[in-house]
Amino acid sequence: MVKEALLSAYAGESMAQSRYRAFEEVAEREGFKNVARLFRAIAFAEQVHARNHLKRMSLVMSDQKACGGAPIGLGNTSQNLTLAIVGEEFEVNEMYPTYVAIAEFHKDKQAEQTFRWALEAEKIHAELYKKAKEHVDKGEDMPIEGKVWICPVCGHTHVGPEAPEKCPVCGVPRAKYVSF
Repeated sequence: MVKEALLSAYAGESMAQSRYRAFEEVAEREGFKNVARLFRAIAFAEQVHARNHLKRMSLVMSDQKACGGAPIGLGNTSQNLTLAIVGEEFEVNEMYPTYVAIAEFHKDKQAEQTFRWALEAEKIHAELYKKAKEHVDKGEDMPIEGKVWICPVCGHTHVGPEAPEKCPVCGVPRAKYVSF
């Protein structure tokens, strides 16, 4: 079951990355420069999650095919933010808690870690997308004080003038964070 959870998570995160890059282009075109930057940054975080799941899967090589379910569509920025929120909340409330439980049951510490890391980041992503949508629905760009910072190890996401001194999820030092 852990292998199936990893495959599903990998597929979902891979699709999220691609979807958010498309959403970035729409936001940019509509003049929401900071929302576009947020989509670009979170797309990178989703890439980090997908890579982590893939690394864990490399230890359980398989010829299985990965298929993932995800909200699909491409609308205006407000609609795209709604889809992003739906996807992130699914990961936070259903997908990752279930996958963490599966990994715990099977005593797969590496899979549990990659699922927990993604879960912590997805909580932040859902909240950031909700804030962005509030602004976009008023016809204004989301204010971002500083930059959007992504931990390249676990995908932790932070908005501010500088990255945290160390990642609160995986402990990576500030200097490793990627800024957007």
